[in-house]
Amino acid sequence: MDIFLQQIINAISLGGIYALLALGLAVVFSIVSLINFAHGELMTVAGYGMFFSIAAALPFPFAFAAAIFFATVAALLTERFAFRPMRKADVTGLLLTSFAVSAILRVLFQNGISARSKAVPLPPALSGAIDLGFFHVGVVPLLSIITTVLSLVALSLFLRRTTLGKAMRAAAEDFQVLRLMGIRANRVIAVAFAVSGALAGIAAVLWVAQRGSVDPLMGFVPVLKAFVAAVIGGLGSLSGAVAGGFTLGILEVLFQAFLPEAALPFRDAFVLGFVILILIWRPDGLIPAPVSRRS
Repeated sequence: MDIFLQQIINAISLGGIYALLALGLAVVFSIVSLINFAHGELMTVAGYGMFFSIAAALPFPFAFAAAIFFATVAALLTERFAFRPMRKADVTGLLLTSFAVSAILRVLFQNGISARSKAVPLPPALSGAIDLGFFHVGVVPLLSIITTVLSLVALSLFLRRTTLGKAMRAAAEDFQVLRLMGIRANRVIAVAFAVSGALAGIAAVLWVAQRGSVDPLMGFVPVLKAFVAAVIGGLGSLSGAVAGGFTLGILEVLFQAFLPEAALPFRDAFVLGFVILILIWRPDGLIPAPVSRRS
């Protein structure tokens, strides 16, 4: 039972990171129909922001805030100088732009900082475990779960209680009608990118806390999996992105924990096979986006 509960905690922790990343992808896609594959580089920006902040002897909470800040600023800059001029392009043009931004940022990291992985010195308190009586839970997984829940609650309140949040929800339903109502499109889209960047920054801190290092390719794998999670949940659906992220994280950890040792090298194949079964059962995802958004 102790092992099972520990694996459930790990699954929720990993799923939370995927959920944050998938939600960041879904926020942008729901408004401008862009799959932003440069989202992984926003994670890397946050990771390096955290690395340099800790190297400058800033306390961990300030390094956490700095990582989110740098990712948010990077998201706003890419929106302003890369995606806004391409706004009238078709989906293919936007997709190629996101790949170009990703490649440019990756080259900048490799040549401007280092192509090698850099260890991020984390506070000793994060390496311990908490005794809950009937089982132990690691500080990092517990912190990941708490941070994910608080982030999702904060985003939900922002979308439901603020004027900009309501405008983003309306844009996700029907962006053309929103523009006809006189709401500034540039402002709504910029806020969507800022939210996406902040979510990538939070996910990056949690990812770095688990792996203990940052490198130019750090964001590639998690964002690729977050895209899979967004598809599972229903591309363009915010609640679906969260559901897909947790589903993928739980599948990965459970397959890792309970597959026979000989089958572990094929874990990702088993996970993707299960994903295919989910999409056969629910072709539009677990929680599909509104029809007006997907049409």
